[in-house]
Amino acid sequence: MIIALQILFFFLAFLVFHSYVLFPFILYILTINKKLKFSELTEKKEVTIIMSLYNEESVIAEKLDSILNSDYPLDKIKIIIGSDNSNDNTNEIVEAYAKKHQNIDFTAFTERQGKSNVINSMIDKSTSEILILSDANVFFDKNTISELVKPFSDPKVGLVDSHMKNTGLKKEGISIQEKSYISREVYIKHREGILWGTMMGPFGGCFAMRRELYSPVPKTFLVDDFYLCMKVLEKGYKAINNLDAVVYEDVSNNLSDEFRRKVRIATGNFQNLKEFKHFLWPPWTGLAFSFLSHKVLRWITPIFLILAWGINFYLAFLSNFYLVLFCLYNFVLLLPLIDFLLRKINIHNVFLRFITHFLSMNVALLTGMFRAMKGVKSNVWKPTKRNQ
Repeated sequence: MIIALQILFFFLAFLVFHSYVLFPFILYILTINKKLKFSELTEKKEVTIIMSLYNEESVIAEKLDSILNSDYPLDKIKIIIGSDNSNDNTNEIVEAYAKKHQNIDFTAFTERQGKSNVINSMIDKSTSEILILSDANVFFDKNTISELVKPFSDPKVGLVDSHMKNTGLKKEGISIQEKSYISREVYIKHREGILWGTMMGPFGGCFAMRRELYSPVPKTFLVDDFYLCMKVLEKGYKAINNLDAVVYEDVSNNLSDEFRRKVRIATGNFQNLKEFKHFLWPPWTGLAFSFLSHKVLRWITPIFLILAWGINFYLAFLSNFYLVLFCLYNFVLLLPLIDFLLRKINIHNVFLRFITHFLSMNVALLTGMFRAMKGVKSNVWKPTKRNQ
């Protein structure tokens, strides 16, 4: 039994190591000197940009300006906006833009619907071949739309993600750690796209997809972008990202706000795991390998960490090696408390903040797992506070 527990302990450690370190390294090795190449489209495709808004008065004007100032022909751009019962000045701002620009279609809902339900309703108004789903606080470069559309010259491409770049970094919060995490995710997803066309979900702030591949998001699902991406893959199309399709978003800086956001996302992740668990078989495909290594193992890492702690606790009574390991394990678990106390006296340590970010993310995953098991009755949620 002791040997079995030792094997299980190191196997659990390996699974975490594989998801966070080994899998990204494998992708890096396999994509050396490989790039995604896109042909120029013979003609500009009509695109429809769809947004669901809730109290976005601080950012919506800048967002619309970033779209209208695009180098993409305005006569090829339609903007469909649904306001999810906003109670600030969002509606008035959008209505003013709609009066000046005939390509803006605006609907103000009088009851909260939830983001995915608003988008489902707006999709029916679109006849464009390409949809761009975007959040109000994600701003476009002049060539963002052109770069999002370009990969669709390949008929096998079904979904294209943008390249999210973050602004608003502050040392006193978690924005540096969040930016580092997001940047790392960008390149992992990019390499998945290069190798197999199996990018594991776009960053929901801005991505494009073929209108014909849109699948209505279930009413209670909390992570619509991942659901839509997996549906595209399920239909046999590729999901990739284009690093030249740059967009900008203020990165989260408040740990408690970001924790609530990650709990919501984690809950949605487990909804998606239940929906797409069949992707894990057969296990030798690029899709199964990406889904397992990049997502599933990461989502259940909290379980691995808890099991490893319990095994380590038992083995610590039998071996000095495991006793030392157990002490180190618990010391790491205490680092967020040390980080919290240091923040109180305005001392900010980047290394400690990374540990805090990692552990809080795993607590959020565990919380989300229990919420998903309990069942989600509504997908209505309040967005995190905008930094703009």
